[in-house]
Amino acid sequence: MTGVRPKKHLGQHFLTDKATAKRIADTLMLEGVDSLLEVGPGTGMLTGFLLEKGVPDFRVIEIDNESVEYLNSAYPELDIIKGDFLKYDLNANFESKVAIIGNFPFNISSQIFFKVLENRDKVSQLAGMIQKEVAERIVAGPGSKTYGILSVLLKYYYNIEYLFTVPPDVFKPRPKVEAAVIRMSRNDSTGPACDEKLLKRVVKATFNHRRKMIRNSIRSAFDIGEEQMNLFKLRPEQIDLDDFVNLTNWVEEVLNKK
Repeated sequence: MTGVRPKKHLGQHFLTDKATAKRIADTLMLEGVDSLLEVGPGTGMLTGFLLEKGVPDFRVIEIDNESVEYLNSAYPELDIIKGDFLKYDLNANFESKVAIIGNFPFNISSQIFFKVLENRDKVSQLAGMIQKEVAERIVAGPGSKTYGILSVLLKYYYNIEYLFTVPPDVFKPRPKVEAAVIRMSRNDSTGPACDEKLLKRVVKATFNHRRKMIRNSIRSAFDIGEEQMNLFKLRPEQIDLDDFVNLTNWVEEVLNKK
């Protein structure tokens, strides 16, 4: 390979351990995957193993000029998109469903998952490495201190697995935190039995004030007066997906009366 390896950018810590890279690449469930997009390939440590998978339509998207130059030199056969994944139109650029993989930059990982959520009918699978704290938050269930907005919203549409933890010493520069690899596969759900936009507002309103009882956060966010609801005395981490649907339908009913 020729070219100069890029430096750290956009909060990304480059993976330097080939065994870990191969392990991440092997988390992909290849059955039915015709299109694969790697986000933020950086130095291409993961890219080489993904090329070996033989997915018919394999592309990478990279925003950093230095990384793009290096990847062009190291993998001349690679289909490289120069751009920002968060702004990339998946529906316009992929005819079929797409699997997404990557060593995701820690500082935008939550935004990546919200984008996947918005494109849930296009993204059939996601496998990738993120900050361990974010991974724990995503897979958490009711009753956990890490249960939160992404925990609730993603699980309506994806089956989520925490696969393994990655120590800091396999990165350069070495991060101050551990990383983790998760996998999400699209389930058969057509969505919750409520207004989805309102559901998102309800979930965010409650978890933005997670120490408060649901009563206080909902009344404040939606300007609801003395109306009562049986979930009001609980905190958001105490209720499950169906409870959030019921709460959303109740909020909609109250708002329609105003």
